[in-house]
Amino acid sequence: MVGTESVAGVRTTPATASSPSDVVDLITSTPPSFEEFFEMEQGGLFGALRLMTGNSHDAEEITQEAFLKLWERWDAVGRMENPTGYLYRTAMNAYRMRRRRALLAAQRFARRLGRHDGFAAAEARREIDQGLLRLTPRQRAAVVLTELLEFNSTEAAGALRSTPANVRKLASQGREVLRRAIGAEHE
Repeated sequence: MVGTESVAGVRTTPATASSPSDVVDLITSTPPSFEEFFEMEQGGLFGALRLMTGNSHDAEEITQEAFLKLWERWDAVGRMENPTGYLYRTAMNAYRMRRRRALLAAQRFARRLGRHDGFAAAEARREIDQGLLRLTPRQRAAVVLTELLEFNSTEAAGALRSTPANVRKLASQGREVLRRAIGAEHE
């Protein structure tokens, strides 16, 4: 047959058919076995993941995980028009899931560290309390409502019987006084 090549024992046919018999071969070609597919694709996937993860260990684990998921579904995946695309999508999903899990674990760890450092938390509260005492009563109320209680300026304006613009101005002035007060204690 014209244009037929063999790559790693797998018969491939060019995308364009030059005769009716080539069209029949394109339609009736058998998909590669999982083992053949693995041999053809594992190097390229590992290389791509190595670039993305920055280390061989993570790239190898994600490569294995992606191929395992394909192997479990090979009857359906092997018949797909583009099993390589499905392999890469599976690997990218596994990579994103690992990153998400690592980020959540780091956030949990950071929160635990923050909770255990009682002296630093007490010192920070003391600095904020001292800074708040330097504000006018209206500035203090605007800062507490907008920063600590997370009211928007309209909600805070209703509580202070003021306008949203005035609340934003008071909160801005109060934050500046706090910055200077806390910064002066660290000099």
